[in-house]
Amino acid sequence: MTDIASKMSYSLAHAFRHRKKRKGITKNLMPEPTLFQKIILREIPAEILLETEEAIVIKDIHPQAPVHVLIIPKKLIPRISESREEDALLLGKLLLTAKAFAERENLSNGYRLVINNGRMAGETVPHLHIHLFAGRHMTWPPC
Repeated sequence: MTDIASKMSYSLAHAFRHRKKRKGITKNLMPEPTLFQKIILREIPAEILLETEEAIVIKDIHPQAPVHVLIIPKKLIPRISESREEDALLLGKLLLTAKAFAERENLSNGYRLVINNGRMAGETVPHLHIHLFAGRHMTWPPC
C-alpha cells in the first residue's frame, strides 16, 4: 500500500472509531461504516484484485457474468446522484481503473460498466461503485 493510501485508510479508520460517550451510551458522530468501507479498512475480508490510491477492485460475491468485479472509490460517495463537482477527477479515475483492470485481464472482446443509483435501480450498498461485467455476450436492453 502506498503512503497516501495508508494515510487515507488511517484517517478513515480514525474517523469511524471516533465516538462521543454520553451517560454510558456511545453515540456515533458518523454513521456505521458501509460494507465497502470495512473492506477498504481490511476489517472484513475480500479478494482485492487491484488497488490504486483512489480505489479498489474486488470480485462481486454474487457474480452475474464470468467476470464480475466492483470498482469502489476509497472516498465515500453514497451514490452518483450525491456526487459533487469536486468528485469529477475521482469519478474519471474510477473509469480509468476499470479500463486498467480490463486491459490487465485481457478483456479485449468487450465489457460492460454499470452504476446503480438508488434502490429501484438495484443499489444494495450505499457507497458508489461500478460493476464491470465480461466473459459473455451482453444483450440490450440490459433489464
